[in-house]
Amino acid sequence: MSSEFDLIARFFIRPTPGITLGIGDDCALLTPGPGMQTTISCDMLVSGVHFFADTDPKQLGHKALAVNLSDLAAMGATPLAFTLALSLPSSDETWLKPFSDGLFTLAEKHHCRLIGGDTTQGPLNICITVFGEVPPGEALRRDHAREGDDIWVSGTLGGARAALEFLRGTISLDTAVVGPALSHLQMPVPRVELGMAVRPHAHAAIDLSDGLIGDLSHILNRSTMGATLNIDTLPANVALHDLPHHFQLRCMLAGGDDYELCFTAPVSSRNAIIEAAHQTKIAVSMIGTIEKEPGLRLVNAKGEPQTFSEKSFDHFSAT
Repeated sequence: MSSEFDLIARFFIRPTPGITLGIGDDCALLTPGPGMQTTISCDMLVSGVHFFADTDPKQLGHKALAVNLSDLAAMGATPLAFTLALSLPSSDETWLKPFSDGLFTLAEKHHCRLIGGDTTQGPLNICITVFGEVPPGEALRRDHAREGDDIWVSGTLGGARAALEFLRGTISLDTAVVGPALSHLQMPVPRVELGMAVRPHAHAAIDLSDGLIGDLSHILNRSTMGATLNIDTLPANVALHDLPHHFQLRCMLAGGDDYELCFTAPVSSRNAIIEAAHQTKIAVSMIGTIEKEPGLRLVNAKGEPQTFSEKSFDHFSAT
């Protein structure tokens, strides 16, 4: 049976160009670019909470890093490196190989290097801490939304929740959309390039991990602002198109796991935002307006108030 250090050497040690000191010492050493600030975020994926126990390990390796890179994207940061803390029920090399392949395929795409971490025996649990850099004063913070800002989202919404309900057996999906929906849930695409592209033009941003209404509310609370959303402008994932309207809204507003960007920007930046979307080949939709009056209001295309009682996901509240 392979030892802990054998497993690390075989599956997790890769070259780390651009890193001052990587795996092999008590700490790694990072040297950000001259005059840059370091961005740091940490996310945990727990078996039975964030993913099914039989999830494909290659997809799981991808998602474990993707959800962390999504946090960097929301700040407009450039990825640098990450650490991995991994709890494993056993040293199953047939699981570790595809897991590490999925992890490093995404890491290499974003030039994000694994520089350390820890392994232990226990229930399957994956914890990644990611490091990036951003010019001082330019990070897209949650507390910078301003009155009159447009509210934008990237990509489409609701596909991940539709896929989850399909896996749970609570809904059926057309065979043509099952694959894309499952990919949306199991292999989300972090919008790193878009985050960096809109950073000079946007005011505030967040990534959509727990659902649009909950995540946008974090921006509103930190910025002491309110907002109105037009539900008819929400970009529905193709998996939702044949489902009841109330279920579509549930998935788009409170579904979670979309890992798209929600950001605010002044009206004067509309053309720049559209150009950033064009350059990065990532679709964006304008869905509402930041307002001084507190609270989040939903309307339709006619401006008629709409009601929605569900809340976004919270680990310590009933869903």
